[in-house]
Amino acid sequence: MRPTIFALATAPGRAAVAIIRLSGPGALAALITMTGGGARPGGARRRRVRKKNSDRGATAQAHYFAGPHSYTGEDCVELHLHGGVSVIDSVTAALLEQGLRPAEPGEFTRRAFENGKMDLDQAEAVADLVDAESGAQARQALGQLEGRLGVRYRAWREALIEALARLEAAVDFPDEDVPRDVGDQAREALEHLAAQLDAALADEARGQRVRDGYRIAVIGAPNSGKSSLINALSGRDAAIVTHIPGATRDIIEVPLVLEGYKVVLADTAGIRMTREPIEIEGVRRARAWAASADLRVWLVDQGAGDRAWREAVDLVHSGDICVLNKSDLPSGADLAEARAAAAALSLETLTLSMLSGEAEALATRLSIRVRRDLSGSDFPAATRARHKALLREARGHLGRALDELREPELAAEDTRLAARALARISGRVDAEEVLERVFATFCIGK
Repeated sequence: MRPTIFALATAPGRAAVAIIRLSGPGALAALITMTGGGARPGGARRRRVRKKNSDRGATAQAHYFAGPHSYTGEDCVELHLHGGVSVIDSVTAALLEQGLRPAEPGEFTRRAFENGKMDLDQAEAVADLVDAESGAQARQALGQLEGRLGVRYRAWREALIEALARLEAAVDFPDEDVPRDVGDQAREALEHLAAQLDAALADEARGQRVRDGYRIAVIGAPNSGKSSLINALSGRDAAIVTHIPGATRDIIEVPLVLEGYKVVLADTAGIRMTREPIEIEGVRRARAWAASADLRVWLVDQGAGDRAWREAVDLVHSGDICVLNKSDLPSGADLAEARAAAAALSLETLTLSMLSGEAEALATRLSIRVRRDLSGSDFPAATRARHKALLREARGHLGRALDELREPELAAEDTRLAARALARISGRVDAEEVLERVFATFCIGK
């Protein structure tokens, strides 16, 4: 028999109310033993939770949810208690005395998945919703939890199965009354699905960017104003500002919310040639972070004349933003050349001064860019790296099936493998190989 588990479902520490959840075949029996009474399914009863042979106990509202009509699909009990630490400790001791086991991270949601209450992509959405730091992250997680990803995956898989049925008919019944154009019929369906998967893969990064955060690297020469910009955008002293070149040695990541989306802004080491070992490592990390960023903000000190701005120009991509900083100072010899380089690279260019408090113009530009890159009329087809990998796998099998239609046996096998890859996203095929990794990221009580 599966063990009955319990966990604190609210945040640990002092609070007005705490909730302890129980799930498993012994949940109701444990409630009856500890309180001397049970509860009706869907109802609540005021109970006193006691240890054995004790007259003292904690007052709780006991809620009982009979399986399979519960979150986990098993019998579940929720104890709503006063949120004091001593109260929680006493109820925990009573539960342990009943032989219940503390839940592992994600074990409630894992049981919900294993009992058919949700697919694996929906279970992942539970963790994403708990971790959501922005409105966009919460909306995406809720859409996934409501099954919007699953609907799309099932539609694709059903189309594959329909095409597979046509191919297998040509293989298994070659002498029967099977239409001669069955291969062409399968081709039309497979090509249509391939186009849909191609569109999903072209959009594959959007869902993960919403979930993990849109990455913006602030790059430039030492003393170009990067740390001042970070502080102005974040509204706090996140980075040290000093006139000493090379003060920033490591990546300083600052989370923001722009247009309802999570953004990770990175202050990086000034890009320059140096022989100082620690600074060399800082420049290497800055280059690596900038290369993987979704957007780079390139700061140029327009009052300088030492051409130091050229050290970072190789990191800039077309469509990035160039900030000609320190407009409160007289223009230096670098300004015209830097402006021309920005135009040649098709960069958006702003002229402003961090010292004069003009960061709002850049914040507006960043908000527009984040909204443009992350918003979309369609729900993203992938929100995790696991989803993207399986979509790519399905598309690869689909491409081979299209190439093999003259040999229906081979085409049918690759079509079957493509359908299997899509099914693995929802966890209904080969789920065990990913379950430990997925649920290990959950918090206790979920």
